[in-house]
Amino acid sequence: GFGFWLERAGFGSSRKLTAIFYLRDFAVLKVMFSAMATAAVGLQALAALGYVDLAALYVPPSIVWPQAVGGLLFGLGFVAGGWCPGTAAVGVASGKFDALVFLLGAGLGSLAFAGLQPQLGGFLQAGACAVGALPEQFGVSGMAGALALLAVALGSFVVAGKVEAWAQRRSA
Repeated sequence: GFGFWLERAGFGSSRKLTAIFYLRDFAVLKVMFSAMATAAVGLQALAALGYVDLAALYVPPSIVWPQAVGGLLFGLGFVAGGWCPGTAAVGVASGKFDALVFLLGAGLGSLAFAGLQPQLGGFLQAGACAVGALPEQFGVSGMAGALALLAVALGSFVVAGKVEAWAQRRSA
């Protein structure tokens, strides 16, 4: 189902995905931020109603340096290849050969990391932080954190709309 909606949003096209880097189309930001904010508020609401035990959910630890380097590599791969792994799977299902090549490269990169992991030892723990979600790190309730995320998302949609309009005027 998620792949279907990604395709319907146009994310089966690497041109649509990379348009954000040229400030022309912020659909990726809007869809992904909407999903995150909806999940955060929804999860907090379900917890408040007693349907979800948040303490039973696993929150992976933050390890700053390897996550920053991994994010940088992911971003470079996204810009260079025009895909992220999830959208590349959608692209493959849509018959896009470049998406298949991207996924094969991502697979080879994963195997390379697995082979190098023993040599990366200490770096993989560099900047380890306490386990906990961001609201816990900032000392606010989960719902306050979810609502803050929603506010940031809505604000980013306004800014993205202004940037898109500016880029459109500039290219005209």
